[in-house]
Amino acid sequence: MKVGLVGFAGSGKTTVFNTMTGLAVPAGYGGEVRLGTVKVPDARIDALSRIYSPRKTTYAEIVFCDVPGEHGADRTGLSRKALQQIRDQEVLCLVLRDFPNPVLESDPDPSADLEAFHTECVLADLELVERRLDRAKKDKPDAMELAGFQAMKATLEDGRPVRLMSGNVLSRDYLRGYALLTDRPLMIALNRSEDRASMPLPGSLRTRLGELGAAGLALSASVEAEIASMDPADRGAFLEDLGLTESALARFINTAYGLLDLISFFTVGPDEVRAWPIRRGTPARQAAGRIHSDLERGFIRAEVIPYEVFQQYGSEQAVKDAGRLQIEGKDYLVQDGDILHIRFNV
Repeated sequence: MKVGLVGFAGSGKTTVFNTMTGLAVPAGYGGEVRLGTVKVPDARIDALSRIYSPRKTTYAEIVFCDVPGEHGADRTGLSRKALQQIRDQEVLCLVLRDFPNPVLESDPDPSADLEAFHTECVLADLELVERRLDRAKKDKPDAMELAGFQAMKATLEDGRPVRLMSGNVLSRDYLRGYALLTDRPLMIALNRSEDRASMPLPGSLRTRLGELGAAGLALSASVEAEIASMDPADRGAFLEDLGLTESALARFINTAYGLLDLISFFTVGPDEVRAWPIRRGTPARQAAGRIHSDLERGFIRAEVIPYEVFQQYGSEQAVKDAGRLQIEGKDYLVQDGDILHIRFNV
């Protein structure tokens, strides 16, 4: 998962990036996107790795991308370079300032920042859609594609994001290569001062996120930076003192997985124990393609052990002896925690 952190100047975006990744990128730098990769903790992978003692253990990963701050504090237009850098991200996370910043004259107004960013994305997408419709007068596109772009134009002109459009109205197959900003999953990180680190998102902001098909969490980047620098044994007590139960990274991962409706299946063996994130409702054949295209192309069947069943019996052989191994076809919907062995022939 590639998450692009974006935000207006002074939002603390780079501090959030450093907190999530453990890096030390200086604030206010210019230039290209900075990347940082974090492993997604999973106690199930830890347990499977202890049992199999593989040569390699691979967790699911999130790649955080700190998109340079070419979006100014005055909430005016995104540059073309910034737009392209944002389009390259799979998921957008808008960092909203909710703390006093002595460098900035204006008081924090996260709702206004959210609306300004949303408006910029709508206008950028509308420009792309209108250009495609103009070309349609010459190249006679597929009728369904044309209808989809006309529906997108109406949606954007109404100020609504494309992500809200259902598959019955718009086939995403036609959107490949367009990288529409308002079709990207959107999260917000409300960056607060330390004294309000444990407070939930305001109800009005939560309501607006629901209207935009987005999700969010509140954090204090300065507090999280302090937590990250502490001895792991001391972090729990510090979080408890602040009224928090989890670090911002853990809450971010939970929010992102919930927004994208992601689950993980596992492959196991002496070479590698690995987590594979997929969308809930993914068929077995398509899930096999996440491992390797040959497994999808030559798919025969999936041998499935739900993690809870494996945990109950303790080994694959014991699961088989108990008659609990599931033999599933290509249309089986992979469940969270499934251990898969794919049988294939190419």
